[in-house]
Amino acid sequence: MVRQPSINAQNRPPLTTDRIIESALRIVDGQGLARLTMRRLGDALEVEAMAIYHHLPRGKEQLLDHLVAHVGAMPAPDPGGAGWRESLTAWARGYRARLLDHAGVLPLLVTHRNPAALAGTIASLREHLRLGGVPEQTAAVAAHSLLAYVIGHVALEVRDTRGDVRAEPGEPPVDWDARFAAGLTLVLAGVNPG
Repeated sequence: MVRQPSINAQNRPPLTTDRIIESALRIVDGQGLARLTMRRLGDALEVEAMAIYHHLPRGKEQLLDHLVAHVGAMPAPDPGGAGWRESLTAWARGYRARLLDHAGVLPLLVTHRNPAALAGTIASLREHLRLGGVPEQTAAVAAHSLLAYVIGHVALEVRDTRGDVRAEPGEPPVDWDARFAAGLTLVLAGVNPG
């Protein structure tokens, strides 16, 4: 079936890689990763699915790599006057919120898809630690540990919303905010400047 141009086609913004990624993210956020198809994406963008391949020649594989980069890459900002612990605590809270907002992309992050997308994030965490006086080797390990903590915590938190993680009988439901804060404090407390 050939799609007829809509009357609004001339009012539609031009097709760009950014627009494709944003639309794909809306589908994943609203319907889940399994529902993301090139045809469904084309429908959401009001274009033929083949038009997407002009921007993403490798198709869905390239699209998924872009989703990982879009959601997973979040370098820690310049700490300004804050110390490295305060700065990285703020980063971790923001990163957790971002991953929870886009939990449908989380399976792509934990399956090691597009690891280069996280390289800038890890480098920024390592640099914060190094500038805080943490030796280079320790900073490298700590940066990976912090990233793994946030991603892993969010993965468990998302599973809990689906009922997959259960508290012991008689225990109250998990307070994920408090658990995240306590765990983050432990992770950062284990990092000692040289």
